[in-house]
Amino acid sequence: MSAKLKKFRLDKRLLLFTVIGIFLGITFFAGTAGTMKATDSGEFCASCHLMETAYESYSASNHATLSCNDCHAPRDSTTSKMAYKAKAGASHVYMNTIGSNNIPNVIHATAESKDVINANCIDCHETGIKNVAHDGAYDSCIDCHRQVPHGKGDYRPDEWFEPQSFQFAEPNR
Repeated sequence: MSAKLKKFRLDKRLLLFTVIGIFLGITFFAGTAGTMKATDSGEFCASCHLMETAYESYSASNHATLSCNDCHAPRDSTTSKMAYKAKAGASHVYMNTIGSNNIPNVIHATAESKDVINANCIDCHETGIKNVAHDGAYDSCIDCHRQVPHGKGDYRPDEWFEPQSFQFAEPNR
């Protein structure tokens, strides 16, 4: 075989692999962006029966125009959001399959979730926070604004009111 023919085959292979690589890259990017958007939606979150009541109360709130992850996932970078969603998603898949016997009737945010939610509250409401005195405020926004956006008293099953199941944080003093 001549050197020209080998070079032509090599160039064809390189071109084929390049085209396939570009196609896979575009498909992966589009799939990832589409998946991120779909899993941010309230409808996706409500697909677990446990979250139906939370979704109904959220839908009737003044935060209904936001996605669930506008509050419940980091917004500082795409990387931190994706890592957080991957970790939370793996936990949710586990709890809704293998760990389904351990799902509590009332879901409370973890310490990590509370930090994320609080940072997002402050990020969105920073101007208002600066204009309202928060003397003697608690550690986080949800200590006082617990019912936002899942409030109106309709997202509190009976277990919520049982003694020892909920305590207000002590104010910073």
